[in-house]
Amino acid sequence: MDAAGVGVAFTVDCRAAPPPAAGVGAAASGTGCTVPQAAVRAAVRAIVRGARRVSHIIPHPYQNGHLRRCRSPVKAGGGRPARPGCSVGCRFGDTPGAGTHHRSYPGNKGCTGFLRSGMNVLGIDIGGSGIKGAPVDTVAGTLLEERLRIPTPSPSAPGPVAEVVRQIVEHFSWTGPVGVTFPGVVVDGVTRTAANVDHAWIDLDARKMFADATGLDVTVLNDADAAGVAEATFGAGRDRKGLVVMLTFGTGIGSALIMDGVLIPNTEFGHIEIKGHEAEHRASDHAREAHDLSWHKWAHRVQEYLEHIQALLSPSLIIIGGGVSKKAEKFLPHIGLAGATIVPAILQNEAGIIGAALAARPVDGH
Repeated sequence: MDAAGVGVAFTVDCRAAPPPAAGVGAAASGTGCTVPQAAVRAAVRAIVRGARRVSHIIPHPYQNGHLRRCRSPVKAGGGRPARPGCSVGCRFGDTPGAGTHHRSYPGNKGCTGFLRSGMNVLGIDIGGSGIKGAPVDTVAGTLLEERLRIPTPSPSAPGPVAEVVRQIVEHFSWTGPVGVTFPGVVVDGVTRTAANVDHAWIDLDARKMFADATGLDVTVLNDADAAGVAEATFGAGRDRKGLVVMLTFGTGIGSALIMDGVLIPNTEFGHIEIKGHEAEHRASDHAREAHDLSWHKWAHRVQEYLEHIQALLSPSLIIIGGGVSKKAEKFLPHIGLAGATIVPAILQNEAGIIGAALAARPVDGH
């Protein structure tokens, strides 16, 4: 602490990283890690001088064999969290918490100094009305920063959508792997259908397009599949045996089948026919709004749809996802199936982002 009474605390957690190279800095107390003293002094001097913006200049002890500087600026006294891979994720003045699992939103009080860059992936969820993205801790299943949402371009042609994806990557200053969801069938990165977006997406190599737009490694998968994987890993379907069906109600109805924890991709059960119409044209959240249905009347249509799903699949658990999962109390009391449990998604509208990140996570974490 200096003469003016300014105190600064840094927490470094190296439990997930190998020892740093010899001769790099001095050991941080109680951690067995090293932090360059010059870097600490420079950061403290900037704070003491009352700088409005202070760069994160303490490098991650080890990342893919190289020390790395973190360039994401933070406003002294409280600003945006460190970009993934940075050593300091707390606001100045926050009390560091224990462990490495955390949500590093602005103002978070339970953050740590070490972010596991090898397990952090940018997840982007393309929807009919909005495109959302955020960095994800794929070990904890949490967002590392507040998500960014940009309206889906109209028309939703590939080029404008790719530009939005590039903007999200740029917003987070992202340089690592990226997972992107798409509302249609995706096979080996190629989008095969386009029910609720521009038909120019049909048979497009979306993985290559997004990789070219961002300059990064990109994984593309169906949006409901991503949400299903996230719920099976961290949410309502975790450790659940048997057949779990995830249904996302939004612009359309997406579906994901999880059998004993394993995804069966590209099912598209939102397009089954009920009373001469596609199910999503009657029972999606968009249909509820378009037809000005009360929650009770809409629940009757959802009930009818779920009875068809049960007749086809006999799942033990049905998870209701999409934006409506945040308002489950308005319609779930009016829905029920004998022999199946129906629950709202725990991850709610973040499931697609988290699932996209899980799909793009490097197998070895590096």
